[in-house]
Amino acid sequence: MLRNGFSIRHERREVVGDVTRLYISADGSSFVDVPTAEIEHFEAAPDLPASGSRLPASGEKSISHPSPFARNTPNRPSALDLDEVVTSASGRYRLDPDLVNSVIKAESGFNARAVSPKGAQGLMQLMPGTASQLGVPNAFDPQANVEGGTKYLRELLERYNFDLVKALAAYNAGPQRVEQFNGVPPYYETRAYVARVVRDFNKKKTAQQNVATSSVPKSAIHKRTGTKTSTTAGKAQNSTLVPTKVNTAQSSE
Repeated sequence: MLRNGFSIRHERREVVGDVTRLYISADGSSFVDVPTAEIEHFEAAPDLPASGSRLPASGEKSISHPSPFARNTPNRPSALDLDEVVTSASGRYRLDPDLVNSVIKAESGFNARAVSPKGAQGLMQLMPGTASQLGVPNAFDPQANVEGGTKYLRELLERYNFDLVKALAAYNAGPQRVEQFNGVPPYYETRAYVARVVRDFNKKKTAQQNVATSSVPKSAIHKRTGTKTSTTAGKAQNSTLVPTKVNTAQSSE
């Protein structure tokens, strides 16, 4: 059990310096390094259902929680399958797949069985009421969860005139809080969440720009210098939302 309220199921553990290594798999091939100071206590975990599936059956409650330190966990759907799910949902609701992936990373660490202390479920951490309104019958179904979460994010972007920072704040704290404070609520959790998503999204965009720049001949770059370019932000209502970068300073408004 971590101090932030999350928990990490593991087979065994060992202390390595100032971190505790939690072995997720019995053979030690998958593990999570957690700062020892962040661990509240250890307790016996309930037995998992005797099913070969890594995802719970419809209606089954998960006792796993997302970990901010997790990597290479067995709960993550295969990268190819998840990429296809995200790409499909993003295309349907005209959002940048990188943005959706950044939200999933911040929400659940790609843990399809994640359950927050407040009851949010699945990859995009949908509350039961929100999932019901979005038509998601099983929030632990990765495809249905990403479909519903992406749809909800699009609705929030439209609600706030495509202000990404406000939309992310509303996704985390609820639209009523954003409207109550006329912007990002003064909650540490929400501000840290917005900054985390924006930082990850900007990192993806910067990497893509660097790759694109390195693949263009210098002569072509010189020819394009001074030419007028158009941004996609103003066209977000009718096309894919692809902000080149988002100013992280907005998250402190």
